[in-house]
Parts: sequence; structure tokens; C-alpha cells
Amino acid sequence: MKQGFVYTGANTGEISFPLGGIGTGSIGLSGNGGLIDWQIRNRPAKFSLNGFSFFAVKAERDGRTVLAKVVQGDKQPPYSGEGRGRFEGYGFGPRRGQMAGFPHFRDSTFRGEFPIAELGFKEEGSPLAAKLTAFNPFIPMNERDSSLPVAIFVYEVENRSKDELDVSLAGCVSNPFAKGSVNVSFRDDAMKGVTLSTAAIPQTDPEYGEITLSTDAPDASLQTYWYRGEWFDNITVFWKEFLRPGRLPEREYAEPRDLDVYRVVEQNFDTCSVVGHRTLRPGERAEFRFVLAWHFPWAVNDWNPLPEGSTLEGKWKNYYATEFEGSRSAAAYAHANYGRLLRETMSFKEALFQSTLPEAVIEAVSANLSTLKSPTVMRLTDGSLYGFEGCHTDEGSCEGSCTHVWNYEQATAFLFPALARSMRSLDYAHNQYPNGKMAFRTMLPLGREKSDYHAAVDGQMGAIVRTYREWRLSGDTSWLRKLWPAVKKALAFAWASDNEHGWDRNRDGILEGAQHHTLDVELYGPNSYLNGYYQAALLAAACMARALGDGDADQYETMYRQGKSWIDANAFNGEYYHQLLDLSDSAYPVDPELGEIKYQIGQGCHIDQVIGQWHARVAGLGDIFDRSQVRSALASIYRYNFVSMREHANSNRVYALNDERGVLVCTWPRGGQPLVPVPYADECMTGFEYQAASHMIYEGLVDEGLSVVRAVRERYDGVRRNPWNEFECGSHYARAMSSYALLLAMSGFQFDMSDGEIAFSPATKERELFRSFWAAGNAWGSVEMVPGRLALQVLGGELRLKSIRSKRLEAVAEATVRFNEGGMECRVDGGRAILAEDVVVRAKESLIMNY
Repeated sequence: MKQGFVYTGANTGEISFPLGGIGTGSIGLSGNGGLIDWQIRNRPAKFSLNGFSFFAVKAERDGRTVLAKVVQGDKQPPYSGEGRGRFEGYGFGPRRGQMAGFPHFRDSTFRGEFPIAELGFKEEGSPLAAKLTAFNPFIPMNERDSSLPVAIFVYEVENRSKDELDVSLAGCVSNPFAKGSVNVSFRDDAMKGVTLSTAAIPQTDPEYGEITLSTDAPDASLQTYWYRGEWFDNITVFWKEFLRPGRLPEREYAEPRDLDVYRVVEQNFDTCSVVGHRTLRPGERAEFRFVLAWHFPWAVNDWNPLPEGSTLEGKWKNYYATEFEGSRSAAAYAHANYGRLLRETMSFKEALFQSTLPEAVIEAVSANLSTLKSPTVMRLTDGSLYGFEGCHTDEGSCEGSCTHVWNYEQATAFLFPALARSMRSLDYAHNQYPNGKMAFRTMLPLGREKSDYHAAVDGQMGAIVRTYREWRLSGDTSWLRKLWPAVKKALAFAWASDNEHGWDRNRDGILEGAQHHTLDVELYGPNSYLNGYYQAALLAAACMARALGDGDADQYETMYRQGKSWIDANAFNGEYYHQLLDLSDSAYPVDPELGEIKYQIGQGCHIDQVIGQWHARVAGLGDIFDRSQVRSALASIYRYNFVSMREHANSNRVYALNDERGVLVCTWPRGGQPLVPVPYADECMTGFEYQAASHMIYEGLVDEGLSVVRAVRERYDGVRRNPWNEFECGSHYARAMSSYALLLAMSGFQFDMSDGEIAFSPATKERELFRSFWAAGNAWGSVEMVPGRLALQVLGGELRLKSIRSKRLEAVAEATVRFNEGGMECRVDGGRAILAEDVVVRAKESLIMNY
């Protein structure tokens, strides 16, 4: 069952909630409380298991053990086994290392409100109940603390009996190295724990790593090693020792251990236990806090290795490894700063989840933020952000911060703007050719030869719009000035004489040549889809040029207006925009057998036909196409492309099926479908769907947009798919972070930090209470609006503010502002409230405007 954000029973079966920092990899918290998907070794590792890593609780009364359970709920089916393997996998039942065969709690719930997971464990007649709070810090504008290589587990244990109980909460973790495994315990005033590493791999080797499990419990004991045995010896001995009253015996081995992995049954590696102890009176509760930290310092490009003879260094240090010398130091930082890290993470979570946005919107926004904590994302040595498109089972899927995929991602720019700016800087520093052409994949290690594939229109022009977005969000004109020569050159490539694709050689604002794009092929001839990117880039460039005093601003705007007029007049068929192309035109590559150009849209209703306008809405550029036509186009997407899969024939990848509903990439309601249409036409991919849905909301089609969002999230309900892994070309797909635009559209949030202005125009009825999270510049917080009142609270950072805009102020003539116990007048003009003086609103401060 799923009720709100709480999952129980079958709805927990697909859950893997990522616990890890930005660029550190992550460990999955399963729906029953187990630890799965150990993806911390600088590469994806879906379905990986560091066997016998779990938490268990024991209660003693009068020197007798009255309860001993693994702190997990029931494992959900199937029970036949998972995957392939020798003496494990299908036909061998659940993997032993998941602890499904040991006593555990009958009743469990999973409340998932990313970045916080809360699990409840209880059982009728049990003397103990337990609650787990698990998280990794997620604090807007604080990318350092949001990139800690740790998972934090806080177990609250309640004594439900009528007797005093001695309670032990044990965390157990296995050393993941088969060769030379070494466990080293430590005890100091701040924490106690065990670090697990290997003596067989030098610390300079990319395969080297270590894990530390620690607790800050005042009374704690350690078992540095479980019994070293064969067959099922290690877990057998551990459980017998755990069942006995009293503490686990300490056990040390002097020599590292080498295992023949071929003969090992279910990762029978060296395991340690870290145990906290408390005596609880009847009804009393106690917390046991654990930090699991890791340190795999060296990354290497093993998906596309350097060519032979390269002089470049083949490895680079993870950003987190420049901040912490090892897993123990990362754990120490997490313990020392625990209160603040939890408080600030919880503050973000509450600001988002206590908003009045529809539940499906909050789900879609929050769930996809987890992609930033998945192996899709890396942080390079200097902290720059780099991303794959998604994750294969055991390697990244489609390298290079692919610009035409990451175009859709909106979360990073608002929540971690320094990381978004780092992506723009990397792109222009490493992907631009002398003639302005941009490779759309950044190759690692940095400095190697650029990708020589086609330039992508959507990626190249979208990056210009995102540069504009980053500038307006930060107000950092000096940063923009540094990038501006490269930005200009990228735009001018559209009409460059040596542009082999012939995009806009006559500089009329219309793309006509071979236009590579995110559906992995080329479109030919004019179309609103890719021309929209071009229009938005021309307009953004005009705005940036004027701010920098560049004389080319007028010509950019002239080209933009020419293109806009032509597209509005020629590419709209009365319902939606289409591609203007004769499929048999021999000027383009016609397939000789089919007699048509393959992979085109033609008369189709394409999900991204007005995506350039969507980007313009998010970035604050205004209208780049006729607004009434855009609204009609979006209504057509909803009418024709939003369908049930029951009767739909899909020859592409299957991301929605049976009675599930979704938005198809392209349909042909007026006929004329090409014999071989644009690839992926029959698919439903969430990143595209959220883009269309949020754009519908922007243009007033609120009910339609919300219907799409609800349909998508119903597909990720914990039974059918993992709620925290929306996939496309692999897991944790970056495009799905377009869902953040739902928050922007529903709140009508706009920004211009270069001028100290923010705006809220909620897509709800004016008489209704509206409350939402917001983030811009160097600040984040919440806003609340009721008729006649706007309350703006800053929860982190500080906001320099000159004015506030809202459609709700358009009929208002005057307003008053209260700030820091003082009042000030403000002038209202055309929906814009201009403060009598500039203010800086700092964390925990509020500004209240009455009108």
C-alpha cells in the first residue's frame, strides 16, 4: 500500500533510496531497511551487495535475552533468487547476506521524503519498537556538506515493556576486499568504530578504498572481526554470540586475509560489529547514531580509456578526497557537525514537503533530486560537477555531461548554483572548437581530445540559455564576462561559413540544415522544436550583450524577431507546430528503398515542439513564440500524446505498459507518419513528460499538467518501479530532473539577482493559501501568500532584495513592508513592489508585505 509518502507491504519491494553525497556514489536503503546497491567505488553497481552489512537490536532483562532481531521488515517477493551467480542467483533463493533468513520485525513502514527516509519497525507483543531516520546532508547552496561520502543512520528504540531492559543496537559491515582485508578498530572521546580496508592494494591505485563504521554512543563496544571461517561459519557464530546475554567478544586477527573469491559462498568476507548500549526504563526511548563513511579516492575512465601513448594522467582524485584524508576523517566530520547537518537538511525537507503544492508535484520534484546523490554524478578534483546521462548496471550510461540531456535538468541551477556554473565553465573551456562548434560530451580526463561527432543544435543553443539562467540566478556579471567570448562564438557557429551542418547560413533566424538533437538523429528543414532553442539563445544573447555593453545585442535581437515571426506564421498548422519538410526532398539523405528521409517528425505532434519556450519561461526571457499558439500546441500534446498504453503499439523501449498512462514522444493525429519516424516516438520518458507538464502549467493548463505528473508518479509506486529512480537510458536519468520546473511553474517563481528581484505568481486561486519552497542567488527559504499578504522567509544564505513582483499585485497601488521589527514603504507599479531601500534578508529572517 502507498498512502501519501508512506509505503508498506508490496509497495516497498522496488525501493532503493540513495544515501550518499553529490559525486560520492551511494548505498541504497531498501524498502525493508536493508542495505543494497553498494555504488561507492566510483562506478555504478546496481544489484551489488556487501553481504552481512545490516543493523540488529537485542534486549536483555535480568541477564536473559528476551529479543534479538535484525532491524528490517519482511523482504518482498520474488523469493527465487536474483540475477546470475555461482551458488547464488536465480534458483538459490534470496541472498543470505540480505539477512532475510533471520528474525526481523513483522510490521514495517517506509516514509520517503527525500532527502530523509524514516522507517518504522514494530510487532505485536514485542518489548521493543524501533524507528530509523537515514539521510545524507542535502543543504541548498552548501555543496560541500551536501557532498559528504557518508550515510547517517539514527535508530530510535522504545521500550514498550513493563520492565527495565538492557538494549544493544549493533551495526555490522563487511570488508569488501577479498585480498588482503584488514579491519582496524579505534576508540576516542568523539566516536568508536572500525575501518575496513586492504593491505593488498596500494593507496595510489584506483582500486584502493576503505569503509568506516562508527558510533558516538557514550557506551559502545566493538568486535573488530567476526569469526573467520568457511561455509556459513561467520554469520552462524556471530548470531550465536549476539544471542547470548552480554556484549560481543572482541576479536582481532594479526594477519590480513586472502580469499579465493571463486570458492566464497555469498561474500564470506571479514565483517565487523559496532554496538551501542543503553538501559531503558519502561516507556523510555533512546537514540543510537551510526555513520557509515567511505573513501575511494581515485577515479579513472574505465568506460572510454585513454588511447595508447597518451601523456595524460589516467586517473584523478575525487573532490571529496581533497577534503578528507580518509573515511575515518569524513565520519568524524559528520559526527562533529551532526546537529547542524540534520537541522539544515530537515529545514530544506520541511520547506518542500510542507508546501501547498499538489502531492504528486512534491513527489516528482523531491524524488528526482536523489539523482544528484547517485553514480550518475561525479565531482572532479576541483569540485566541478560532471554527469553521465544515467547508469548502466555496472558503468555510466552515455558520458560527458551531455548537453542536450542536461539541458532539461533544472534542479542544480537553483539549489547548487556554483555547481551549475562549473558545468558551464567546463563546457566552454574543454568542448569548443576554434570555429565555435561545441562537442556535446565532455571527455575525461580533462584535456584529452574532444569528441569529433556532430554538434548538437539543442545542446549548443541550450547551453547559451543556461548561461543566461546562471547569470540571472547569481547576479555574477564578472563570471558572465569571462565566458562571454566563448558564448558569442558558440552562437555565431550557427551562421559560420565553415559550419558543415548549414544551420543558418543566411542569418535569417531560421535553422534549415542538418540539426542533430537529443533523439540521436538529425532533423532537416525548419521546425519549432530546434528553432525554439535558437530563438531563446538569440534573445538570451541579446540580453547578455546589452548587460555587458556589447554592440552586437541589436543584431541578435533582430535575428530573434525574424525567426519568431517566420515560425509563428509558417510552422503552426492551426493546432500545433510541425516540421516543414518534404520527406522525399533529394537535397537531404533519402533512403533509396523507402523513398523517404528517415527519422523525421514531419506532420507529427512532438512532445518538445515548444521546448524553447519552456526554457524561456524558466530563465525569464518572456515569449519567444506566439503565446496563444504555444498554448494550443501544449493542449494538442495533452489531447493526442497523453494515452493509455493498453492499445498502444510500442516498438521502442518499454517504460510504460498495460494500463499505465504517459505522454508519447510523437504522434501523427493528422496522418502523414513517416515510414521510419523519429526514434523513440512510441516511448514515455519522464524527463520529456515533466518538461511538457510544467510548460502546460506555465501556460495555464494546470489540470492537464497535473494529470500528466500524477500518471508518471503512479508508474513509480514501489511495486512496479523504484520511486527514487526514474530511468530512461539507464537508472537515475539526469533528464528527469526537469521535474524541478514543476515547482517553478506552480509557484510562478521568477528571479533576477543581477537586479535584486524575485517574483511569485502561483498557479492557484488567489483566495487559497499558497506556500512553497524557493531558492535563488545565494539564498533559499519559503514563501506564503494569502489575500493581502506575502511573507518571505530566508532559511539559508542571504538574499539581496530590491523588489518583488506578482500578478496578484497588478491591481494594487501601495503596500507596506515589515522587516527586522521595522517598517518601510514600498511603491507598487504594474505588479512590481519596489522597496524604499535595498535590504539583505539573512537566514532565519522574514520580510512581510501587506497590500
